[in-house]
Amino acid sequence: MTRTYWLEHAWLGTGAEPGVALDVRDGRIAAVRTDVPAPPPGAEVLRGLTLPGLANAHSHAFHRALRGTVQVGSGTFWTWREVMYSVADRLTPDTYRALARAVYAEMALAGITCVGEFHYLHHAPGGIRYADPNAMGEALIEAAAEAGIRITLLDTAYLSAGFGEPPTPHQRRFSDGSAHDWAERAAALKERDHARIGAAIHSVRAVPADRLATVAGWAEERRAPLHVHLSEQTAENDACHAAHGCTPTRLLADHGVLGPRTTGVHSTHLTDDDIALLGGSGTGTCMCPTTERDLADGIGPAVALQRAGSPLSLGSDSHAVIDLLEEARAMELNERLRTRTRGHWTAAALLRAATADGHAALGWTDAGTLEPGALADLTTIALDSVRTAGPLPRLGAETAVFAATAADVRHTVVGGRTVVRDGVHTRVPDVASALADAIDALRG
Repeated sequence: MTRTYWLEHAWLGTGAEPGVALDVRDGRIAAVRTDVPAPPPGAEVLRGLTLPGLANAHSHAFHRALRGTVQVGSGTFWTWREVMYSVADRLTPDTYRALARAVYAEMALAGITCVGEFHYLHHAPGGIRYADPNAMGEALIEAAAEAGIRITLLDTAYLSAGFGEPPTPHQRRFSDGSAHDWAERAAALKERDHARIGAAIHSVRAVPADRLATVAGWAEERRAPLHVHLSEQTAENDACHAAHGCTPTRLLADHGVLGPRTTGVHSTHLTDDDIALLGGSGTGTCMCPTTERDLADGIGPAVALQRAGSPLSLGSDSHAVIDLLEEARAMELNERLRTRTRGHWTAAALLRAATADGHAALGWTDAGTLEPGALADLTTIALDSVRTAGPLPRLGAETAVFAATAADVRHTVVGGRTVVRDGVHTRVPDVASALADAIDALRG
């Protein structure tokens, strides 16, 4: 059965086109017809600007419970981490599923159709394994299905508290004990239509150097995406130099971690040699500007990385906000503040980071574009809200990136199925209440 969507305006990669009809069959785009001035009979009408669905390439779903709480007073990244651990300690498979379902529904309301979940909360407190060792990961996969979005579960190796240090009591539930045991457990995870499985190295401080190749080999054998937190803090760089006499990027390169299926997350504090290693190997970079500014991490060298050959993607990370349009806008505006010049990326380039390149970083190379054969994942942004009204429709991409917010998302379609219609989630009736209830349950 073929379903037709008529898009009042559509971003087809280079600009906004008026009157576009998409024919969708078996969850994929079968045909794209331009210059269609009126809706064909029976077509579903999406008014506004329709983009490919947005890809959130870096998420820690349980961090959503920290929003507001960690804004009290000041503190550092490291004091923030202690609050994060206290939330992690209280999660069970059931409460995590409820929280993630609500978080992923919030993402759908923001036009996100695919999430990369950087998942390291594997076991019960103290490191005790659940009867199903992947109960927490399965809870996330099921939560994404219930919220109607796709997921790449980036199952994360997390073996130590620092270079040569055993996990702390808080971290024991993150650790499998050894890289071999991590690989064995992760191998039991199964992909399904909405879910793909990738790997992650939490950081060079959390995976010993002589175990990095085990994780990289696991991902290479499966041709799966591999992500790693990279140089988010200067303290990580200093500790790596003290332990190994090199930067984290050089350590990863020397152990075969870098490459086109690998993505470094944050990559904030890099040397020129680091940038050359990442770009020359085709390793991607996921920027998370709203988290990086919230935690006072700094501004990563995104322009230099892209020029060196590193594709850019975007993530909401700790979910201080969930708004990929804001992440795209912030990446450009951060550079403007740092350099006092404008125009580092076009709106089209920023949208590509939020769509096609984000999906590619998560292993969904068949998504993120509006073209025949691609997955029929769409998000429609209103062009008549108080934020977006006024500009000419042909400037829809610029309006989306530099004026719109997640509140302007009107429709979200995943695989040809409407998940958000007129700003209302079709599967989770009251997302705000679902979030409040799930977070309240963690307070005991």
